[in-house]
Amino acid sequence: MPSDYVYHSNFWFEEPEDSNPFAAKASYCHGYDVYGQVIARASWFEYLLLMFKGDRPQPAEAALLEKLAMILANQGPKEASIRAAMNGGVAGTNHSSALMSSLAVGSGLYGGSQELEICIRLWGECGQDIELWKSRLQAPQEDERADIWPAIEHPPGFDPNGDDMPTTLRQSLDLLVQFAPEAGALHWLESHRNALEAFFGYPISISAVAAAAFVDLGLDQDQGSMLYLILRLPGAAVHALEQRKMGWKKFPFYSSAIELEDDPGPYKKRDGEGN
Repeated sequence: MPSDYVYHSNFWFEEPEDSNPFAAKASYCHGYDVYGQVIARASWFEYLLLMFKGDRPQPAEAALLEKLAMILANQGPKEASIRAAMNGGVAGTNHSSALMSSLAVGSGLYGGSQELEICIRLWGECGQDIELWKSRLQAPQEDERADIWPAIEHPPGFDPNGDDMPTTLRQSLDLLVQFAPEAGALHWLESHRNALEAFFGYPISISAVAAAAFVDLGLDQDQGSMLYLILRLPGAAVHALEQRKMGWKKFPFYSSAIELEDDPGPYKKRDGEGN
């Protein structure tokens, strides 16, 4: 076969069928026989980590990713990327459009994958130095592409519209640390959460928790971003399907229930909060 028709991959190898070079007789992921070994013996999350990292994961790593996937699976209809999929569902658009809407909204700087990327990158810069975190979180995008992403308007990993960490997110963090390495990012985040929240005047968000989990799993910002987008799609899909059946008469319109206040500017703390 001419070299122009050869696919190049560092992690995936296929043996073609004798009768059809476009069909695989055997497939190997980082050297493991996918259909002869991996699918028969491994879990879904072990396979995911094998694909992304290249090494056979430890049981605790697969368990951590599984619990994180369950936490991210459905953040509820008020979450922006799920609401985008619901918009597609109620409009009767095709399923791929609903999911693409969710991915587009879920890739942004407010709870999206771009915010998550910044958080993971900052873990590489700040480690477990809380004073460095305080400093860098106030200027997180010095090297970001301004022509692609606007400047983030809040400390990444925090919810600028929240007063307290939601109970469900607190439960999620408490659960994830049980599967995380003791000296890792999740344990550090749990120990220093109160100090960081007091300094910035905002509660931490799901993007901070997910970023710490991906760091503990040894994933970089690009790998974490991809998984963050993928793992949130189940909730988007189910809410889009449900809204499609319910129709526009049962679609949530907030109308006058939302009141906008004067923009205090990024990072301005509420009176009496923070330092």
